Amino acid sequence: MLSVGILVFDDVEILDFSGPYEVFSTAARVHGRSNGNHAAANLFQCFLVAPSMRPVRARGGMKVLPDCVLLPSSELDVLLVPGGDVTAILNDDAVIAWIAAQSLAAVITASVCTGAFLLAKAGLLDGLDVTTHWEDQDDLQSSFPALTVKRDVAWIDCGKVVTSGGISAGVDMSLHLVERLAGAALAAATAKQMEYRWLQ
Repeated sequence: MLSVGILVFDDVEILDFSGPYEVFSTAARVHGRSNGNHAAANLFQCFLVAPSMRPVRARGGMKVLPDCVLLPSSELDVLLVPGGDVTAILNDDAVIAWIAAQSLAAVITASVCTGAFLLAKAGLLDGLDVTTHWEDQDDLQSSFPALTVKRDVAWIDCGKVVTSGGISAGVDMSLHLVERLAGAALAAATAKQMEYRWLQ
């Protein structure tokens, strides 16, 4: 089983976290069905992780109850950091330190949209090609000059760190991560099950 921890916080963009959650949970279900339903829970297990156990108020007013608070490092195989309005969470030193610590043990640390700002502040993007929402690319580049922002791409895979553009691009990136971790056939079957036109 691969554990996928998705950070949630106040003003998180809904599709930034729910899109990847849908991809990984659907991939587990499709995988289980192709293996007689015995392996559904053994491929990916998703968690919503938050700074506290109170409900998170996402953008648009949706309230989300996290599964757990910030886990000890080495608990996650994949850490996914979504975006949204990251103004407040970017100044939460405990969360930034947690992202940095988790990334040391995680197989992959990934961001969606302005989640790239959190990875950058945690020191994970120095020297890398990265992307984020088109509206925030100039700000990301000027705020963190040690990274290089690439435009007009859905996602960029730098090995241990993967970044994606805004909102729906996180679904494309998550399908790519399924391909990396479990094979192209499962990624394609997951996109088909979701009736999603995957931008590879």
